Amino acid sequence: MARYTGANCRLCRREGQKLFLKGERCYSSKCAIEKRNYAPGQHGQSRKKVTEYGLQLREKQKAKRFYGLLETQFRNLFEKAAKKKGITGENFLIMLETRLDNVVFRMGFASSRKEARQLVTHGHFTLNGKKVDIPSLEVKAGDVIKVKEKSQSSPKFKEVKEMSISVPSWISVDVEKLEGKVVSIPRREEIDTPVAEHLIVELYSK
Repeated sequence: MARYTGANCRLCRREGQKLFLKGERCYSSKCAIEKRNYAPGQHGQSRKKVTEYGLQLREKQKAKRFYGLLETQFRNLFEKAAKKKGITGENFLIMLETRLDNVVFRMGFASSRKEARQLVTHGHFTLNGKKVDIPSLEVKAGDVIKVKEKSQSSPKFKEVKEMSISVPSWISVDVEKLEGKVVSIPRREEIDTPVAEHLIVELYSK
């Protein structure tokens, strides 16, 4: 299978930082990074210094895992970003952030991007009043994302209503209505992510 099916905590340990792949567990003391902040395997604590190319490759892998994309999806999105005006790395990062599944996660309707992707695929959301089930859909400024009426009674979304949600400045959320709006397309400085996009650009430009 192309999609990774192993332990998510190993991915965080390999990158040496939290990628928030396990939802609530990542914010608790059970997080693997808190206990073993080194790469998995018998040589994990004695790895040699990585080369410049190795660093670029690690950044690409980190971005793929952080946003939950496969290699082909990742490359296709990068090629679209390269055709846009402006800085390719920033365009790429903005396109990753404005994917529907990522926006649902940023709005606090899911505890991880993986869960957000699953909820979107199962048709629990509407986009501007229309049912949508495509996680990779690119949202735009002014788009309204809402949990479907039939889904609002589920235990998952009842929990969301009781949570204290912190959202980015480019998003607004009405927790009681389980509705969120994309106020504007985010700028680079508004995106909180561990991904160093300029290293990805260097890798793909070779």
